[in-house]
Amino acid sequence: MNTVHVNLAQRSYNILVAPDLLDEAGTRILEASLTGKAAVITDSNVAPHYLNRLLASLKSANITYSSHVFPAGEASKSLVAAESLCRELIQSGHNRSSFIVALGGGVTGDLAGFVASIFYRGIPFVQIPTTIVAQVDSAVGGKTGVNTPEGKNLIGAFHQPQLVIVDPQTLLTLPPREFREGFAEVIKHAAIKDAAMLDHLESLDPDNQAIPPELIARNVAIKARIVEEDEKETSGTRALLNFGHTIGHAIEASVPYGSLLHGEAISLGTRAALLLSQKHAQLPSSDAQRLLNLLKQYKLPLTLAADILTDTIIEKLSRDKKFTNQKRTFVLLEKLGNAVTCDTIPPEDIATTIETLRS
Repeated sequence: MNTVHVNLAQRSYNILVAPDLLDEAGTRILEASLTGKAAVITDSNVAPHYLNRLLASLKSANITYSSHVFPAGEASKSLVAAESLCRELIQSGHNRSSFIVALGGGVTGDLAGFVASIFYRGIPFVQIPTTIVAQVDSAVGGKTGVNTPEGKNLIGAFHQPQLVIVDPQTLLTLPPREFREGFAEVIKHAAIKDAAMLDHLESLDPDNQAIPPELIARNVAIKARIVEEDEKETSGTRALLNFGHTIGHAIEASVPYGSLLHGEAISLGTRAALLLSQKHAQLPSSDAQRLLNLLKQYKLPLTLAADILTDTIIEKLSRDKKFTNQKRTFVLLEKLGNAVTCDTIPPEDIATTIETLRS
């Protein structure tokens, strides 16, 4: 068992990482002092693979439950879906003594976590992430939310889970594209905080979906330490996790939901961040090329499609919740493992960088 503790005073919790941990979920939930009725929320892709195993584990621990399956896809990460789930929970007899279990990828975790933050003004929840993006990043840290046509995650709340259960075996059933996209977040962690991890990533076969639990725990620990230091993005430390995400999120919001997977958009955003880092933070070109080679190794896109307009991306950037007082804050690399924030990049450089992604 790999255990990473997130120390947030009364909101502290453990992240457990081990193969076949899904079958122990009921016991682990009881150990985390969760009581009451469980509302299991998952999507239509994950349910056929893992819902029955989770429900059997809850039943063996004498935890009463209801299950709620929503249509898979980014389009379900909406206020409409959140309201629908809240009403289902009410109709299933849930109240403020209940808790939610989010079983799935980033969309499920964000949506179910948001429902937990607003249902009866907030109830506990457990994250059981089943994708790399969710296991190494989105399931940890308490960011929950839904999208609007204007942008991603613009409506949400900080609501920490009470427990995170990571079973790397769940990655084995992912389609290859969904498996590989998660490495954009792993590469990000290495880029901003752990350059030594790059050696490990370069040694892995991107087609082998049996990921070492220790690699997941290593990534989780990076995220946990940053969250402990800056839980609600007030000091600037947590902003470092946005490396590659500023332009990446804008690209993702510029196309119909699902056209680009999250990690694919972040790969494009990472290339943009590397271009800006070379110009504004003196990142050595060899460092930038090493990260680009890794993104290529994991078959992530590096060229922006011609039909995604620069003006549209810049318009989405203007709605980015990370921008305050008209200042556009970007995360840049000075060298591998050392990230900084910068709010002095001229608008024309941003437009030029986006255009460069087309070549």
